[in-house]
Amino acid sequence: MAQYGFLFDQSRCIGCNACLLACKQFYGIAPGPVKWMRVYQWEKGAFPDVRLHYLAIPCYHCENPVCVRACPNQALHKEPKYGAVLVDSDKCTGNRKCWKACPYGAPQFEGDAPGAKMSKCDMCFNRLEQGQSPVCVVSCPMRALEFGPLAELRSKYGNLRRLEDMPKETIADPAVAFILPSPKKLVVPWDAGKALKLWQKRQPHEGQPLPDIFASPSDVTGIPPDVVGRHRLVLKPKSVKELMYYTMDDE
Repeated sequence: MAQYGFLFDQSRCIGCNACLLACKQFYGIAPGPVKWMRVYQWEKGAFPDVRLHYLAIPCYHCENPVCVRACPNQALHKEPKYGAVLVDSDKCTGNRKCWKACPYGAPQFEGDAPGAKMSKCDMCFNRLEQGQSPVCVVSCPMRALEFGPLAELRSKYGNLRRLEDMPKETIADPAVAFILPSPKKLVVPWDAGKALKLWQKRQPHEGQPLPDIFASPSDVTGIPPDVVGRHRLVLKPKSVKELMYYTMDDE
C-alpha cells in the first residue's frame, strides 16, 4: 500500500486560516464546527519569554488508523492508492467511537446531539485522482503545507512526527512530517527588567501620581498558565462550543 502524507512547517505558519477557509469553500462546508482542517493558536510562557504556537491540522490518514478499527459499522476504510482514510456516510450511525479513538480529533460533527453523522478530511482524494494537490496545500500563502509520498517528505525534511503538546505519534503512526520553528533570537538588545520598571510606573503630566500598574514584576513574569485564555492545545474538545473557542480565529 502506498502512503501519501502532509508536511507542516510550523516556522512558516502565521495562523491566517487560508487553508481552513479554502477547504470549507471548496467542499461547501457551512460556517460552524465542521472543520476538516482546523487551525489552532495557543500561547505559552510569560513576559519576556512568550511563545505563540500555530498548528494547521487535517486528518493525518494514519498508517495505523485506530479510528478504522474502532468503528463497529465499518464506515471507515484505508484505501490502497494513497493511504487515505475515507468514510462511507451511509454506514455511519454517529456513535462517535471513531472520534474517541482518534488522538487528533479529526472526525467532525455538526453538533453535540447523539446520532449526528461524521465527516472529515478525505485527503482531497478526487483532486489527487486528477493530478492535483489538496486544496489546503495550494491555498497556503506561506507554503507551510506540502503534500506527497510520505517517504519522500521524510527523506527531504526529516522524520519528526510530533510537535510540542501533541499526543504520542506511536498511538496511530500519523502520515505527517513536521518542521520546528527556529529558536528565538534577540534581534535588538534590550533590558527586560528596565522595561518592567518603566511599565510599572504611571506619572501623569499634572496632579498626583497614579497607582502602579502592577505591584511586583513577578505579577507579569509569573502569570499562571490558566490566566491566558488559550494556553494549551486542545485537539479533543468536549463540545462544539469548546471546539469553536479553541479555533475561534477563522469565522
